[in-house]
Amino acid sequence: MGRLTGGDPSLLRRINSAVVLHALRGADCPTFTDLTRITGLSRPTVEGVVEGLMETGLVMEAAPGEGEARRQGRPARRFRFRAEAGHLLGIEIGPHRVAALLSGLDGRIIGASSREATETASADERLDRVRVVVSDVLRRAGVARSSLRAVGVGSPGIVEADGTVRLGTALPEWTGLALGERLRRSFRCPVLVENDANAAAVAEHWKGAATDSDDIVFVLAGLSPGAGSLIGGRLHRGFGGAAGEIGALHLLGREVTPEKLLSTTDEPLHPLDERAVARVFALTKQGDVGAQQAMERFIQRLVHDVAALVLALDPELVVIGGWAAGLDGVLDPLRDELSRYCLRPPRVTLSLLGEAAVATGALRLALDHVEEQLFAVDATVTARR
Repeated sequence: MGRLTGGDPSLLRRINSAVVLHALRGADCPTFTDLTRITGLSRPTVEGVVEGLMETGLVMEAAPGEGEARRQGRPARRFRFRAEAGHLLGIEIGPHRVAALLSGLDGRIIGASSREATETASADERLDRVRVVVSDVLRRAGVARSSLRAVGVGSPGIVEADGTVRLGTALPEWTGLALGERLRRSFRCPVLVENDANAAAVAEHWKGAATDSDDIVFVLAGLSPGAGSLIGGRLHRGFGGAAGEIGALHLLGREVTPEKLLSTTDEPLHPLDERAVARVFALTKQGDVGAQQAMERFIQRLVHDVAALVLALDPELVVIGGWAAGLDGVLDPLRDELSRYCLRPPRVTLSLLGEAAVATGALRLALDHVEEQLFAVDATVTARR
C-alpha cells in the first residue's frame, strides 16, 4: 500500500477501515483485543473504526458464546462482519440456458436458479429469460433487489469494458448488443459483463481445479472453443478483449471447418446442436467407425488449438471445461500431444465446477468489485486496466 507521506486524515481513516473490515471478515467474532493484534492498529483506533462500521451496517456486535457466558465478570465484546448487509449476483447467459447464483458479501452461495433457452432465441427473449431467473432466485432466497451491491454476467463473445458485445456469433442478435446497458436498466447497482470463458477461468482459480495455480488456461471446449487465461493470478483479456479466441484458428488455412469435425455425413453440424453432438458420442461408444473418426478429428483439433495457446503463454495448468469435458479419454491425448509440441508441457485436468463455472466466475466478478470498494484492494483478479 506504500507509506503515507501526506496529511490526509480521511485517506488514513479509509485505509484503517478497510484493514479492520478485512480482519473482521476473516476472523470468527473477534474482540477489540483480537483486532488490535491482527491489524497492528492501536486499540483506540480499532474501537473508533468498529463503531463507524457498525453505523454503516457492515458490522454488528455478536452474542457471547455459551462458554463465555458462564465466566465471572462481563464477557469481552465480540463483533462480526455482516455478510447479509448486501448481496451479489452471478449470471450466465448461454446458448441453451440462463443461470444465476446469489451470495452474501462473503461470496458464499445462498441461492441458485436456471432456465432452459433455445439456441434460436432472440436477444430480447434471452434477456427476458434473464429477468425471470433473477426474480426467481431473489424471491426464493427472500432477498430484496435493492440489497444487490453488484451483478456479474458471463456471456459468449468479445466483450468490451462497458459490457457491449463487439462480436458474438454464438447467439442470435448478439454482435453489437449493448448488453451491459440493457441489463443495468434492471438493477440499481453496477453490472459487470465478461466473456464466458474468462469468467470460467476466474471461477476455477477461485473454487475449482486451479486454486493452487496463478498461471492457467481454461478451455471452454466445443466445436468452436474459447479460452480464458490468468497470468500471474490476473485475468488476461488482451488489448481489445479478444484474447483466447482459439475457435478462430481454423481460419489459418485448415481444411476442415469446426462444423465438419464431428459430422459423420456430408452435412456439417451446427456448433450449438448438442443433440447432434451427443448422437456422435453415443455412436462412438457403440464402435461406429465413422463416429470414431469424427471424434479423432475433434480431439486432434482441440489439441492443436490448446497447444497454440500453451506455446504462447506457458501456463502451469490447463483446465478443460464445456461439453467436451465429458468426452471419454480427452485428457490422455491432450497430455501426449502437448508433450510433443510444447517445450514445457503443462498439467492438464478437467473442470471441477462443470456447468456452474461461468455463473460462479460472474459471481466472483461482482465480489471483486465490492471488495475494491470495501477493502481498498489495489489489484483484483478481474480488475480491468
